[in-house]
Amino acid sequence: MESAGYVTLSRQSGLARELRAIANNIANADTTGFRREGVLFAEHVRRLPDESSLSIAHASARWVDLAQGGMTMTGGTLDLAIQGEGFFLIQTPDGERLTRAGAFTSSADGILTTHDGFAVLDAGSAPIQLPAGTRDIVVAQDGTISVDGQPVAALGLWLPTDPLDLRHQSGTLFSTGEREAMDAVGIKQGFLESSNVSPIQEIARMVEVQRAYEAGQRFLESEDERQRNTIQALGR
Repeated sequence: MESAGYVTLSRQSGLARELRAIANNIANADTTGFRREGVLFAEHVRRLPDESSLSIAHASARWVDLAQGGMTMTGGTLDLAIQGEGFFLIQTPDGERLTRAGAFTSSADGILTTHDGFAVLDAGSAPIQLPAGTRDIVVAQDGTISVDGQPVAALGLWLPTDPLDLRHQSGTLFSTGEREAMDAVGIKQGFLESSNVSPIQEIARMVEVQRAYEAGQRFLESEDERQRNTIQALGR
């Protein structure tokens, strides 16, 4: 295969990854706390001896859009939304994970958990225990949890040291490298944060990427036909 074919194949591979990311965004447009993802394209240029330089596209890295999603009032006592920066910290069987999805509940033994049963962690990375017989739960904007007028715990909010370290694991959970605690100032009780995906923008982008992919495919097919014709002509 000639250089033009390798260049086009590298571009096609990146466009295919972007199509998968866009499809996932659209599928999660109504998922609470979901964060839109995109694909990072990079150009790698190699200078060849006695030839022009060769440029190859590389698009294996993903980035996470941290833009604020809309707020939906639910009135749920343990429905919590973050206004501004930060993530809740969750303990899963695979380790600690970050999330913006704040639809929480209380387990049979009083541990604050997600609906998947993962413990929600406080500012010290410990599970939050709600007293037995809890009646009146109030969560302040700074994350302080009070039960029947008495403070019992403080929700922790966390930020990745490098936003590019965020890695989507499953659903609305993210892993990260280094992270740091931050002051909770925008927690809203009785609200949930919507996905920050705009379906119209994602569909428009999907059409654009599909057209680019189809153009690359047509080029590869024409190059294949040209090479076959050249081989046949030389073989006569």
